[in-house]
Amino acid sequence: MKVIKRDGKSVDYDREKIRIAIGKANVCVPEDDRITDRQIENIIKYIEGLNKKRMVVEDIQDLIEEKIMGLGKYALAKEYITYRYTRALVRKANTTDESILSLIKNTNKELAEENSNKSTTLASTQRDYIAGEVSRDLTRRILLPEKISKAHDEGILHFHDADYFVQPIFNCCLINIEDMLDNGTVMNGKMIESPKSFQVACTVTTQIIAAVASNQYGGQSVDLSHLGKYIRKSKDKFIKNIKKKHKELSKEVIESLAMDRLKDEVKAGVQTIQYQINTLMTTNGQSPFVTLFMHLKDDDPYIEENAMLFEEVISQRYEGIKNEKGVYITPAFPKLVYVLDENNCLKGGKYDYLTKLAVRCSAKRMYPDYISAKEMRKNYKGNVFSPMGCRSFLSPWKDKDGNYKFEGRFNQGVVSINLPQIGLAAEKDEETFWKLFEERLELCREALMCRHEALLGTLSDTSPIHWQYGAIARLKKGEKIDKYLKNGYSTLSLGYIGLYELTMLIKGVPQTDPEGEQFALKVMKYMRKKCDDWKKESGLGFALYGTPAESLCYRFARIDKEKYGTIKDITDKGYYTNSYHVDVREKIDAFSKFKFESQFQPISSGGCISYVEVPNMEKNLKAMEEVVKFIYDNIQYAEFNTKSDYCHVCGYTGEIKINDDFEWECPECGNKDKQKMNVARRTCGYLGENFWNVGKTKEIKARVTHL
Repeated sequence: MKVIKRDGKSVDYDREKIRIAIGKANVCVPEDDRITDRQIENIIKYIEGLNKKRMVVEDIQDLIEEKIMGLGKYALAKEYITYRYTRALVRKANTTDESILSLIKNTNKELAEENSNKSTTLASTQRDYIAGEVSRDLTRRILLPEKISKAHDEGILHFHDADYFVQPIFNCCLINIEDMLDNGTVMNGKMIESPKSFQVACTVTTQIIAAVASNQYGGQSVDLSHLGKYIRKSKDKFIKNIKKKHKELSKEVIESLAMDRLKDEVKAGVQTIQYQINTLMTTNGQSPFVTLFMHLKDDDPYIEENAMLFEEVISQRYEGIKNEKGVYITPAFPKLVYVLDENNCLKGGKYDYLTKLAVRCSAKRMYPDYISAKEMRKNYKGNVFSPMGCRSFLSPWKDKDGNYKFEGRFNQGVVSINLPQIGLAAEKDEETFWKLFEERLELCREALMCRHEALLGTLSDTSPIHWQYGAIARLKKGEKIDKYLKNGYSTLSLGYIGLYELTMLIKGVPQTDPEGEQFALKVMKYMRKKCDDWKKESGLGFALYGTPAESLCYRFARIDKEKYGTIKDITDKGYYTNSYHVDVREKIDAFSKFKFESQFQPISSGGCISYVEVPNMEKNLKAMEEVVKFIYDNIQYAEFNTKSDYCHVCGYTGEIKINDDFEWECPECGNKDKQKMNVARRTCGYLGENFWNVGKTKEIKARVTHL
């Protein structure tokens, strides 16, 4: 049996701890009020006889109290309760020593694998993690209601980003980069005026991104189309200077010379953005989690400049960035989101050449993601706008003048519900499921309200770049941010994991089966209605969010496997299927998958993304172009993945083998991080529970993981 401690860690059950705890209480009461060693043994055997795979430590203590009371030993029960309370006070004094020391010694595997973008060996990252451990500890013990903390530990829900909850900071945002560039901003007490050229605009943009990222814990998104006007400014400046120095030149020659200089400046400016983002280190101990949004709008007066900019951004991403060995690799950031519209959807539009370039880039680097402007306008009242860094979407909101506003808005925080666990607890009874579902959704609402209430009363001085100098607002010093937390201006996201597994548990079929599809849509609509109801009741921007939190898929599955055991198609995989996605093992083609999942995206309007796996992508460019055309007409937000072995670090596609140290290693760049590669093959020579056999003679005893 595994025992779940109050900090959420799982440890082996130890019967002697029960004997010692009762024994310490026993010696503190008169002899007549004590229980015998045999009675203590019976209590232990009763607990063990429950045959639980997993028990929360507080549940064990509750059972001990009940058994002592059942023996009529009330004085002893009182003493045991007092002992338990005293121990709780000791725990409240300090519970972070072990985790922090293990972090510094680089033995904390859980933290090392938590975020692939952060290295726990770096001193700067360790500082952030140390602060995070203290925050997580205070959050669990003091800041959150006990029932929310317990629900998190038991995998009923996941209270995201508890390592930042102690501070009045929020999740993701859409930076109002247009306001900050046009009207200037202030960083570190220094005035930054509106740029006079594209190169300077790129430098200022990266400085803004770094400052914003250092004062929140989620991602930031920037609409690149706001930089088009600065390309025009640079061009006008070049023409003016050339005319001044070379009055004899014709208009055509001057234009040609200016364009040559402009191309060089655009290239240099984009390099500035790419290299600055990848070399800057924020106070979170990582590169800024930034998304660059690319949408060519026909009514944009700078559309030609922006087409030039987008082409350079995609070209540089296709090339990659050299690592310390001189190998071109795929940078983790910035993430790219490319919008398909009538002018570039591969149906004869003027900018189809850009989309073809984007598809080539996707084939090699897995970026960009794709948004269909056509489908998005249907779902968001005619609007097209960027997802936030975490791929969540804002709800349409109008300012006092009746204009839709998206930039300068943000997400207050996320709480995700474990759908498969409700199905497991309901034991295939649908009536029981709906009752439990209602109860657990209410628990999620309470957890989200904790997010909101923690931000209320925050002063603009906590992050001037956000609240005083334009990223979100232009408040005065000392002014409260409360008006931006209410009336739907910002969102509170309800995430969900495992719709596929839930449908299998309750209906016995996947959601692609007609009966399963009907049930899955009913579950989705129920969650969406809850968010809408909460919004009406509170005036707050609750939203249903199909989170891409892959690590959470593993956490929920691990917790449920310990409690409910190995269940075919549910806990046997070691992970749950993300959000509403079709399970990867189902035989379904790319077009059918996108078409099927497209019906869930409008329901999950607070965040949604679908993907398809394509084998040997660089050899299937024509097929990928057909998929992109299909995306435009059928689904709002989608991305490509690959079925081939693939290294996310350098973009290598080919066979990845196990090296002599029994690690998967990319033959191109030497990457050994499993989180940064796809190993499509499953032919490692697995022999049984404890062995891998590599080749004919090499054997290693090891913990077999999902490869």
